[in-house]
Amino acid sequence: MSNLDLVLKNGTVFFKSKQEITDIGVKNGKITDIGNLNAANEIIDCSNLFIFPGLIDTQCHFREPGGEHKETLETGTKAAALGGIVGIFEMPNTNPLTVTPEAMTFKLERANQTSYVDYAFYFGGTAQNSSNLNEWENLKGVCGIKIFMGSSNGSLLSSTDEEIDKILANGNRVVAVHAEDEAMMNKNKISILGKSNDVAMHHLWRSEESCFNATKRVVTIAKKYNRKVHILHLTTAQEIEFLRHHKDVASLEVLPNHLTLSAPECYEKLGTLAQQNPPIREKHHQDSLWKAINDGTIDILGSDHAPHTLEEKGGIYPDTPSGTPGVQTMLPIMLNHVSEGKLSYEKIVDLLAYGPLKIHKIKNKCEIKVGNDGDFTIVDPNMTHIISNSEQASKSGWTPYDNKKVKGFPVMTIIRGDKIMQDGELLSHHIGEEIQFNLN
Repeated sequence: MSNLDLVLKNGTVFFKSKQEITDIGVKNGKITDIGNLNAANEIIDCSNLFIFPGLIDTQCHFREPGGEHKETLETGTKAAALGGIVGIFEMPNTNPLTVTPEAMTFKLERANQTSYVDYAFYFGGTAQNSSNLNEWENLKGVCGIKIFMGSSNGSLLSSTDEEIDKILANGNRVVAVHAEDEAMMNKNKISILGKSNDVAMHHLWRSEESCFNATKRVVTIAKKYNRKVHILHLTTAQEIEFLRHHKDVASLEVLPNHLTLSAPECYEKLGTLAQQNPPIREKHHQDSLWKAINDGTIDILGSDHAPHTLEEKGGIYPDTPSGTPGVQTMLPIMLNHVSEGKLSYEKIVDLLAYGPLKIHKIKNKCEIKVGNDGDFTIVDPNMTHIISNSEQASKSGWTPYDNKKVKGFPVMTIIRGDKIMQDGELLSHHIGEEIQFNLN
């Protein structure tokens, strides 16, 4: 018997500063050896495959508790594992909201029992709990604080500068921000949307000005306290240009949907299945997001996996819920963008491993080096695949990319040396553990 549990052999390994065809050895869940390795309890031939560090999806809504008919931590993390994702950050707009230590404990206990991948949770920030955030932001399993400046799904809302000020004044960890201006949108809903039931109006009344104004407001308050804010799901050219000059306090996230779909075509083709907040916008905004990815302005890519049932989505707009599933399709969609020349494989790793590592100070993950967890996302860059609704593990059972052909696909998800997924099959169940952070 070898002293190594697992060897990944002859794969193209993505290290932080280079790619190299070599072998990786894992023992007791940790990377212990890199080089020419020939003995282990299990050897996996990774010839012609890419070995990425285990990739993290830092924005997921798994709807538990309160929305289990749409998704659970179990079904959501199953979708993550099938999509090549080794860890997720889940959002606090559940029911009850994740705004108390008791609510956080519930999620941790459920994840410990049911999660297929590693996990951490955003703690919801409100004016009401702001005085406790100094303490509560350091609870077990917390990856940061989350605020909603504009109404989306759930009742977690901090729309005024006074409320936001109270939250940013308390604590030190990164605050993730849904930046849409609630007051502006409420006016627009009357003056622009009116009585229309046309989902193609979605990006007009949830306007680019609303996003830009909210982003400017939160950055101003962040500078007052020198507090790091992470602006989620950016959609506008104005925000990108503004935030380029404020990277001292602000980090930036974009979503595959905003990089892949554009208005008005997405609404014509998908109807309310393309409805999400902030909205999918016109092509010139998408072009600015791509430019920001490739010039290094964007720090993180997240799926914003936000499932609803087809029955819910089939209602009459604007009473239909916003959000699409995405954790299982995020990596395939982005690998396909590489095949089309939009970005590099290195940039995918940067956005889904090194970005989360830097912004959230994740411990012992997101980089292939001796001593780190044996987490790997293994990709076949030449594999073609047709995405389908039927293969989605999400309870919602659909994807906006149904019947889309992609090139490049995750073929293995390995967490601490344990094969979770191989060739589309789940092999290990409920092995997820709480993600740790460097808080000092």
